[in-house]
Amino acid sequence: MVMKATELDKDVGDGVQGNNCLRGQLAQHQKSVNHSRRQESKENKSSNALSSGQSNSNVIEQGRSPVDESGIDSEFIKFPAPPCRQFWKAGDYDDGPSSKLTLQNGKNYLHVHPIFLHSNATSHKWVFGAIAELVDNAVDEIQNGASFVIVDKISNPRDGSPALLIQDDGGGMDPEAIRRCMSFGFSDKKSKSAIGQYGNGFKTSTMRLGADAIVFSRHADDRVLTQSIGLLSFTFLTQTGHDRIVVPMVDYELNTAGNLEILDRYGKEYFMSNLSLLLQWSPYSTEAELLKQFEDIGLHGTKVIVYNLWFNDDGNVELDFDTDPEDIRINGDIKEVQTRPAWRTVNEEHISNRLRYSLRAYLSILYLRIPENFTIVLRGKFVKHHNLALDLKFQEFIVYRPQSSGCIKGELLTTIGFLKEAPQVTVHGFNIYHKNRLILPFWSIVNYGNNSRSRGVVGVLEANFVEPTHDKQDFERTSLFQKLEVRLKEMTWEYWDYHCGLIGYQVTKKLRPTEPPPDSPVGISTGSDTLNHGLSSKRKEHCDLDKLERIKRQAGTGANAFLSGHGFETEVVSDIKNKLEDQDVVNLIQVNKNFRAKCLDYKKRTEDLDLKVTRLRSELGQARMEYEQLMVELTS
Repeated sequence: MVMKATELDKDVGDGVQGNNCLRGQLAQHQKSVNHSRRQESKENKSSNALSSGQSNSNVIEQGRSPVDESGIDSEFIKFPAPPCRQFWKAGDYDDGPSSKLTLQNGKNYLHVHPIFLHSNATSHKWVFGAIAELVDNAVDEIQNGASFVIVDKISNPRDGSPALLIQDDGGGMDPEAIRRCMSFGFSDKKSKSAIGQYGNGFKTSTMRLGADAIVFSRHADDRVLTQSIGLLSFTFLTQTGHDRIVVPMVDYELNTAGNLEILDRYGKEYFMSNLSLLLQWSPYSTEAELLKQFEDIGLHGTKVIVYNLWFNDDGNVELDFDTDPEDIRINGDIKEVQTRPAWRTVNEEHISNRLRYSLRAYLSILYLRIPENFTIVLRGKFVKHHNLALDLKFQEFIVYRPQSSGCIKGELLTTIGFLKEAPQVTVHGFNIYHKNRLILPFWSIVNYGNNSRSRGVVGVLEANFVEPTHDKQDFERTSLFQKLEVRLKEMTWEYWDYHCGLIGYQVTKKLRPTEPPPDSPVGISTGSDTLNHGLSSKRKEHCDLDKLERIKRQAGTGANAFLSGHGFETEVVSDIKNKLEDQDVVNLIQVNKNFRAKCLDYKKRTEDLDLKVTRLRSELGQARMEYEQLMVELTS
């Protein structure tokens, strides 16, 4: 089956316009498909039509429809909802006969039972963590040209129920890539900066958000454009009593001749069987409606729609789309803050509290750095990036070098200080990122009890030497992480004991100005899990500018290189007790903060320009290759 469509333009920037030209051809293509179905419905079908499926059928299978293909028409399709709409109860699933080990072509195949979809998704205790997993996939596509990710609510055309949309303009997935995405344990992310690595995030996140998910992906490569559709449906598997995971998929190709044709690599009957399942169990009842979902994707990109969203214990949809039309919230998850009545408002409105129920607040701090050419769009409005380090006053910068078996495993710089709202806020803890992704927000590793010790003390750091758990909401409890936890506790106590006077509490310890060791950077603190220097060797603060210059020279170029490499200026102050009294020191602190903000901004711009240069070089290389091919064709 072939339909005439627009040709691929030489300029890839015209891909979206060419995509819009597909709309007028969909009806004609649908008529052709329906006609072929009527012809084939009169023929006898082999019950083993799918035995020639893809090689990874031991993980998932693409199944043949249990109904005759003549029943594809929308008026005959029923769309049952899952029997249980509460996620934590949906695992009570009985498929009747026990699962069997299949013998096919003389080989044993171990099938994955559908209940694994649910049990696998229980790794996400928090529903926003599942959404973040899907956003991570879009952020990983920045290296492939992605410039945005959209998170929004749409309506299921079947019954009008709310559905969740996540869409990006990344490189998209070809037919093989989408099969790896919807299988278990496959990951194409080889970059060291990529957030995902296990090849399991898509399955756990979509099944945690709803019972069903459909994926539309368009990929352009070597002037060939492919369109793939896949359905991961817990409803379909439970309603039909399957004892293995079956994932219906269909593929199309827009070839160089400008024709949209079916990729029936396993036979036409195989394609029609999968299409039948898609039309029966997806939100779209006709092939034209399925293909229409590609109209706003552009030349390349991916669209994920999660529907039959789970309910909470009160019988309401977990995700609240109605309270704020520009946000997505968690139903019934706003908890009252226990504090003084006069301080209740500032605590309730603080981002540490709002991120627990507001997706906009959570997405604003989800990444430590965001390229200027990439945006997150939630409910039609851009998400403004929030740098948590800029919320701190009286900042200090502490270097920590974890060691294991006598070897240094990494180096991290922790920014620590009081929240600007302190002491009114009851918040304290550390925001720990891994490869630019927030893993632990406001992690309270100490309990200040009744004496307010550590109140308002917050830190920000990026720890790439420890590994996060599969749901990316915690870290693996390795020895390195335990050492980090101990060191962060020490930082909290030390900072509070020497600086609490700045927010109105009585100072319990005073700093002793001392000379720093010659191999230690000036103006920042250093720490090691194998050495215990005491506070005087960890914090060096001086107000004499002449003395500061002399110490800088003693520290050597190593400290300067470290500071400039991290975008920080040296911040030194003398006696903590005189900070607020000495106006010159206060002015110096403010100037240093301004310089630091500028340095961070310049560093961010440099990274964005480097990414842009890399992308332009890649596009230039592709253009040269196309030019050479055209010259060869012209010569011939």
